[in-house]
Amino acid sequence: MEKNNIDIKLTQEILSLDICSAFVGADDVGGIVSFVGTVRNQTKGKSVLKLDFEAYEPMAISEMRKIGEQVLLKFEIKKIAIHHRTGTLKVGEVPVIITASSAHRKAAFEACQFAIDTLKETVPIWKKEIFEDGEIWVSATP
Repeated sequence: MEKNNIDIKLTQEILSLDICSAFVGADDVGGIVSFVGTVRNQTKGKSVLKLDFEAYEPMAISEMRKIGEQVLLKFEIKKIAIHHRTGTLKVGEVPVIITASSAHRKAAFEACQFAIDTLKETVPIWKKEIFEDGEIWVSATP
């Protein structure tokens, strides 16, 4: 497993699917799969105005790298990019992109699903939903 096969980013800047796809692309890749998480306009029947993401950066980056390492060991993946945004995001903006490449599509699909599920369970990134009538922290991991 090469660390050069993992790209981790935690930033307040806008995320780029093109950058993630370019990182995982290679001549020996037969499939690239991407998960792009977006801010939706409602949850449980309430209108969402925006989301606010906070992270404990050193630990978040470390945990994101561990996920990348696990993916490379568990699935037949060539490369993986895991990028997450912090700060305040409006409806339609992108807080997370995970892109994986493999010789065959199945491994890339499985790797993306494993990575986003594990990220939500283990990485210290907190999300606050902001509504017209208040706000609520909806996830705090770990």
